[in-house]
Amino acid sequence: MKLGFAMPHMVRLKAMRQVWEDGVTGADQTRLAKWAEKLGYAMIAVPEHFIIPKAHVELSGDWYFNAYAGMAHFAGATETIRVNSCIAILPLQHPITTAKVLATMDWLSSGRVTATFAAGWLEEEFDIMGVPFHERGAISEEYTAAIIELWTKESPEFEGKYVSFKDVAFEPKPVQTPHIPIWFGGEAKPVLRRVARYGSGWWPFLTKPENIPSQIDFIKSQPDYAGKLTDIYYGMGAGRVGEGHVVQDDPDARPGQSKQEIVDRLGELAGLGVTMSSVPMPAVKDLQGYYDYTQWVAEEIIPAVA
Repeated sequence: MKLGFAMPHMVRLKAMRQVWEDGVTGADQTRLAKWAEKLGYAMIAVPEHFIIPKAHVELSGDWYFNAYAGMAHFAGATETIRVNSCIAILPLQHPITTAKVLATMDWLSSGRVTATFAAGWLEEEFDIMGVPFHERGAISEEYTAAIIELWTKESPEFEGKYVSFKDVAFEPKPVQTPHIPIWFGGEAKPVLRRVARYGSGWWPFLTKPENIPSQIDFIKSQPDYAGKLTDIYYGMGAGRVGEGHVVQDDPDARPGQSKQEIVDRLGELAGLGVTMSSVPMPAVKDLQGYYDYTQWVAEEIIPAVA
């Protein structure tokens, strides 16, 4: 089991927000990225929304990065830790742009990029950005295939409803082969089928932990399963956030558990097929408290579950 580093002030979700986080600056986050790398955390993941309708701010908050800009910054500030999106909303950016941004990032970081794509859930965000919400699954499917074509073919060609290209050159290719690892976030059946076709990782959000094995079985049972699935990310605190970012009470997701409780829970998740997780942050007073707790996790939990 590997542990991701939960960077503070990435979001302002009602279910997880600590008020002191609002004062965490970009410079603080840069130092924390270096700190996470030094302590042996495996990955920093960057959430994404482009615009939040006022009706959703109470639960979802108003603070989100562009995932790729955040990932590139953290990759540039470090040397070994991986960067990922959690998630990147695939239909809301042109796939050629997405392919170029991620390939550039992978090349500059010497191959430390993973991309977790999702189809999106916030219909008003799609409406504002002029993308048909009810076609987001078909768009995601086509965009994924087009991105892989650009990353892997010397003379890429693609003909689709939403994107087409031929007689083009695309460089640099990603450093990683055959291409940057692609994960998908979500649990709808079309998402799981997309994991089967293209994905080396799956990031469930609303799936109950006890249902993860059956979902993995579903992925692997697909007739076009490519045999690539190696990573399942499920954060220990995921149960605190429900559909639409509603606040949920989940005893297994509570922050501030003892060392043995955390080790036992991570062991249970590993037994369900989870390969990477994160430890929820208990209430602390300030950034120094965050440093202290993440160091405790690195010294006490990471060696116990490695």
